[in-house]
Amino acid sequence: MDLLLRGLLSKFIRRGSMAFTTASGAKFVCGDGTGEPVAVRFRSVEAERRVLLNPELALGEVYMDGEFVVEKGTITDVLAILLDQPEVLPRWARPQWWLRYLVRRARQLNRRRRSRNNVAHHYDLDGRLYSLFLDADKQYSCAYFETPDTSLDDAQLAKKRHLVAKLLVRPSQRVLDIGSGWGGLGLYLAEIAGADVTGITLSTEQLQLSNARAAERGLSTSARFQMQDYRDLGGRFDRIISVGMFEHVGVAYYGTFFRKCADLLADQGIMMLHSIARSTGPDVTSPWIAKYIFPGGYIPAMSEVIPAIERAGLLVCDLEILRLHYAETLKAWRERFMARREEAVQLYDERFARMWEFYLAASEMSFRKQNLMNIQIQLTKRQGVVPMTRDYIAQEEARLRAREQDSRPRLKLAGE
Repeated sequence: MDLLLRGLLSKFIRRGSMAFTTASGAKFVCGDGTGEPVAVRFRSVEAERRVLLNPELALGEVYMDGEFVVEKGTITDVLAILLDQPEVLPRWARPQWWLRYLVRRARQLNRRRRSRNNVAHHYDLDGRLYSLFLDADKQYSCAYFETPDTSLDDAQLAKKRHLVAKLLVRPSQRVLDIGSGWGGLGLYLAEIAGADVTGITLSTEQLQLSNARAAERGLSTSARFQMQDYRDLGGRFDRIISVGMFEHVGVAYYGTFFRKCADLLADQGIMMLHSIARSTGPDVTSPWIAKYIFPGGYIPAMSEVIPAIERAGLLVCDLEILRLHYAETLKAWRERFMARREEAVQLYDERFARMWEFYLAASEMSFRKQNLMNIQIQLTKRQGVVPMTRDYIAQEEARLRAREQDSRPRLKLAGE
């Protein structure tokens, strides 16, 4: 086993410096010696066998189980090396990739009940878990870092401002938020933009908190959140926005999604879609992510999204690529999580904490080292709905920023 492990790993790991200790005590180093060296140990022959047979799934599992231990560096450092190799996958894992590709549509048959179960798997976890690492507004999607030293909270506020600026929302317009999360964006639209907001989610935890937050801020009449599948919604909306939800739709349902959005959008309406995407072609979901984190999830290639938009009769008016913004978001989440890791252990257990640590680190390095990015697509049904140049975005952001300042409670001086 030692010779096989060394031979295969040496062929795959060409960059960096990773020292291995096998279960039998044998040692070897892979890579070209560049960068900070890391050292890892397999604690059992079974862990070695699993990684060789199914590396995409098993590496995360053996780390969760404590059978793959990082002795120098962190799991983030390990994944930074593994996800920065000339070949995306080890050659011996390619047949498994093809098998997963052939059945990927079946794995993403996100019918209504399955969609709700998939959402519950991730988003109905103990709400205290997300408070360990998210910003104060509980934005669980890519932030927008206007400067390198922007804080996470400010970057998430900038993300909301940037998206709403592209929507050109005017007071009292009806806005639909598909996949409304914990309500932060919907509340921003109601409070700052003056919109009449309907937010829909499939998460019980998110629904309860969203409506509670709306009531607490006196916005229950202008920001209403409900448990509903987008496919069952009726009516017309002046604006539609969806942030971080499209990754859960499934490639087989892209046509359904955009046709429904076209039906719901007013003739002079504007839609904004904010989603993770791939800069390369169609792919498959990591089997570890699909099993433990986002069942039924899939990150689309642009070549899979644009044709579905076109067939739905929608016009792409603006497309912005956010490079590395999610890598920085995930870095902030990871650092915040690690600072409060013991609280996660108390909420669940050590294995869960290792799972979450692996998830955040692997996600960050997928954006930093590989082909993932974020996209913001602006859609309309007719020409001439949005201005001809992009100058209006900065103008709208300035207007919204001023409204944010006006909405903040004024601090009183002593004696006032």
